[in-house]
Amino acid sequence: MSEPSIAFIGLGLIGGSIAKGIKREHPKSKIMAYMRSKSKLLKAQEEGIVDVVLDGIGEELKECDLIFLCAPVEYNANYLEQIKPYLKSGAIITDVGSTKTDIHEAVIRAGLEHCFVGGHPMAGSEKTGYENSSVHLLENAYYIITPTALSSEDQVNHMVDMGKSIGSIPLVMDYKEHDFVTAAISHLPHIVASSMVNLVKDSDNSQELMRRLSAGGFKDITRIASSSPEMWEQICMTNSNNLSLILKRYIDSLNDILKVLEAKDNQYIYQLFETSRDYRNSFSEKATGPIESDYFFTVNMADEVGAISTLAVILASKGISIKNIGINHNREHGEGTLRIAFYDKESMDNAWKQLEKYHYDLIPN
Repeated sequence: MSEPSIAFIGLGLIGGSIAKGIKREHPKSKIMAYMRSKSKLLKAQEEGIVDVVLDGIGEELKECDLIFLCAPVEYNANYLEQIKPYLKSGAIITDVGSTKTDIHEAVIRAGLEHCFVGGHPMAGSEKTGYENSSVHLLENAYYIITPTALSSEDQVNHMVDMGKSIGSIPLVMDYKEHDFVTAAISHLPHIVASSMVNLVKDSDNSQELMRRLSAGGFKDITRIASSSPEMWEQICMTNSNNLSLILKRYIDSLNDILKVLEAKDNQYIYQLFETSRDYRNSFSEKATGPIESDYFFTVNMADEVGAISTLAVILASKGISIKNIGINHNREHGEGTLRIAFYDKESMDNAWKQLEKYHYDLIPN
């Protein structure tokens, strides 16, 4: 993209992160944005991310090469007819919704298949809003591209290039296949996590021992239950058919497990954990495919003031860049207290050697 004009309808966590990524790679690009919360747009303008704050859908869009629909999924379709009169020749409309069938069907009804290419950046956070957006949020995350039947190769390539420019990994996929896949790997887990949290809440005693002791594994697998209820209600409703199918399969599998537990079939239970472990390990921390491996190790260290900064200074003094650093609150699998990730294997190996010299207790990945 060369100095493009881009509009964002909605500028929350994902839209804001995309805008920041585009502005980083194309500082001369012109970004305009509209959303109901004007104060957040003014903040984005102060930060130099948004150049033009829009008061609504209007004439300004006629100069846009690319228009992002970043409102909640059930609202994006409503903007299509409003945008339609202001589309210039060659402009592309895209979206960032977690479900695709709903918006694609709306695009077909609006007669906009020739200029729409759907998108789903597969990254996020329990936190929402522009104030939590980050230029790094979408880096090394899959960015699903869902063309229409009338999308041109140039349009698809344009969206692929945009995804790459902000550090994402574009993957072109049929929108119906996308919704079935995400029903299993994204939408169902949110329902399961929320139902598990509610089960514990309803099963707890007056001393709330379950809540007090819910550390480690339970907190890990239910973390996503802290996500936005509004957003997930909309996602479930716009992908209800696929989600219902996957949920029925899951319920059937739980019923099978219940039966073998009651029958005390230890071999079945062993195989349940064995097959799930083996499959889960195939896509664990060391990712396969186009995503680079995550180079990290953990460190056992005392919880003392300045401990982390001291370690960081040791590595920085040798020119070793840290990609990410965080505290392991869950120690159930033998990890150290501190997890340090690096951009490449060479940096990880050099960091290991340096920290060994200072007698740190290091645990490999």
